[in-house]
Amino acid sequence: MMTWRRGLMLLFPFMLAGVFALTVFADAGDPPARVARLSFAHGKVSFQPSGETGWSEASVNRPVTTGDRLFTDQGARAELEVGPFALRLSQNTDVTLANLNDQLLQLGVGQGTLRVTVYEMPANNSVEIDTPNGALVLQAAGSYRVDTAADGKSTQVTVNAGSLQISAGDLSQTLQSGQAVTLTGTGPVMAADLSVPPPDDFDKWCAGRDRRVETSASIQSVGRGIPGGEDLDADGQWVNDPGYGLVWYPSEVPPGWVPYRNGYWAYVRPWGWTWVEAEPWGYAPFHYGRWVRIRRVWAWVPGPAVARPVYAPALVVFVGGPGFGSGVGSGVQAWVPLGPRESYTPWYEHGPNYINEVNVTNVTNTTNMRYMNREVAVTAVSGDAFRGGQPVASRMVQVSPEQLARAQVIAHPEVSPTSQSVLGGGAVAAPPVHGVRVMGAGPGTPSGWRTPTPELHEMPHPGGPPSTPPPHVFTRNSPVPANNPSAPPPANNVQTGKPAGTTQEKAAASHPPKTPPKAKTSTTKK
Repeated sequence: MMTWRRGLMLLFPFMLAGVFALTVFADAGDPPARVARLSFAHGKVSFQPSGETGWSEASVNRPVTTGDRLFTDQGARAELEVGPFALRLSQNTDVTLANLNDQLLQLGVGQGTLRVTVYEMPANNSVEIDTPNGALVLQAAGSYRVDTAADGKSTQVTVNAGSLQISAGDLSQTLQSGQAVTLTGTGPVMAADLSVPPPDDFDKWCAGRDRRVETSASIQSVGRGIPGGEDLDADGQWVNDPGYGLVWYPSEVPPGWVPYRNGYWAYVRPWGWTWVEAEPWGYAPFHYGRWVRIRRVWAWVPGPAVARPVYAPALVVFVGGPGFGSGVGSGVQAWVPLGPRESYTPWYEHGPNYINEVNVTNVTNTTNMRYMNREVAVTAVSGDAFRGGQPVASRMVQVSPEQLARAQVIAHPEVSPTSQSVLGGGAVAAPPVHGVRVMGAGPGTPSGWRTPTPELHEMPHPGGPPSTPPPHVFTRNSPVPANNPSAPPPANNVQTGKPAGTTQEKAAASHPPKTPPKAKTSTTKK
């Protein structure tokens, strides 16, 4: 019988050397190291995953990536964090992440108001905002606002700080700090200078959110490249532990709280199964670092800050095998949080160096691991609850010590996703937006601009088709558009039952020391 330890040895024969080698750029087969986090949602905020026609209620802490789309209804606001960038949507705003990878953030704005803060512009990075009236390339750290009319006929561009380049057919113009223009039309596009408008309520709210980030002590501890660091300030405390270095203790969690238990599993391409934690602060500690119990209190160990942190969908190990769910139902899925220095094994496609990069800040042991949390933090649910994206805490099944003793380490969950796990939150009616995502072509794409394939990205418009056709979208290389070449459908890199990993793997199948806070016996925070 394959036990915890032996199962681990079979999963890691390819990791015997080079764990600490860090390459600067990802291999071609790697998923992006950088992902957006939905960090704030107020009012009715709707979400449409890439490749889907349905919409769902947006969930805070949901990872957002290339092709995903957000819409804020009347009176709503939303915020996305992407490493050193913050994207904030005012009401009645339609934004698509047209492209997001380790060097590029490209946004498509169909309508509404978007404010982008660039806290710093890393080397070799580019931020582009594509609108119906021009492409905007942000060139420096600063604060930028884009207001696009619902009919797509005009866009107002404001640079409060920084600089950007406007490209629209034959129009090319640079805006500096304290400048604003209105872009009108699509062919040709006309630019008219205007005075920078005084700040409104949305601007003031954005400025307050910026102050949270810029003054955050936790961001100094984890680095700006990890989204959600500022949320740790008010909900926990940092302690310099002699065994693990700097660790963070959540301050108010209920008795019996365990990591990776208060949330649900979503299916997010290209990573596949992805954990979404329910606590408002529950992003960084569940996609970076490790968890450990120190004197019976849970602590998050982020590891040393690095220039290029690599996102992981859930830092857990899955367990199961023949007979594991005997007595509690068929199809039981179970997992354990990884502890410090324990290696993470992806369950999705990746290149040969990815294992080293995703583990570089936390791992010193790649073989013969005992999984320190296996006796105190195993969580199990039925296959239906797992694949259906249902809240885990209320649907747990009990696993006996005898079942746990015969558990095997398995490569990935043994279930297929449902539409619910892909959409995330509860299904909602399509918002009043145009029927196609506003997406631009990547930099250097000869075609200049594109719209997605109808079979993947079009959706019915409430009450019939929209009164005006979907707007054209300019990118930095766009001529005035004359036709709409289609984009290929997104690739699905995860297949249930197919071994993940490289071809070779498939073949092998300063804070003073303190005592930790006492465990809470009750919770008062809602």
